[in-house]
Amino acid sequence: MISERAVIHPNVRLGKNCFIEDFAIIGAPPKGHSVGELETVIGDNAIIRSHTVIYAGNKIGNNFQTGNKANIREMNEIGDDVSIGTLSVVEHHIKIGNGVRVHTQVFIPEFTILEDECWIGPNVVITNAKYPKSPATKQELRGAYIKRFAIIGANSTLLPGVIIGEHAIVGAGSVVTKDVQPNVVVAGNPANIIKQIDI
Repeated sequence: MISERAVIHPNVRLGKNCFIEDFAIIGAPPKGHSVGELETVIGDNAIIRSHTVIYAGNKIGNNFQTGNKANIREMNEIGDDVSIGTLSVVEHHIKIGNGVRVHTQVFIPEFTILEDECWIGPNVVITNAKYPKSPATKQELRGAYIKRFAIIGANSTLLPGVIIGEHAIVGAGSVVTKDVQPNVVVAGNPANIIKQIDI
């Protein structure tokens, strides 16, 4: 079901059994592009909740769902069974694998990679600009690389370019300033290893 109060721009391809609530906007043209210029693809069984905005140029798999007022910028690759929570912001040129869960009020900046089955807790902030006021900032942006099955606890902050290893857990409220090995728990500010995980 697609609400009569949703806005679906031209060149949007929706799969079967999609449910789009009131005031959602899908296929909004990003800066520098005209309406309908970029194709937007969303797979089967999507649930797009009210006031979500999905910009044009996204390729999104099956069983996608958003909370209310999620904002998803252009040119992202998003796999199957992905959930983006209420008020979360996903910037452009991001890769999200299958089975990823992004909770409420998460910020994911450009050039971040989230591999399959990783879990991002509420209010997590990922950063990508090491020197925000530098003249070369735009050329040096580096998002985090979060590997398969990693868990990022609520209210954590990840600094630009950090790699979170497979099955690693970042404790709630941590500030991650350097790469995290696979199969460990880290916590604190700055985050340090507090435990190994047996897989």
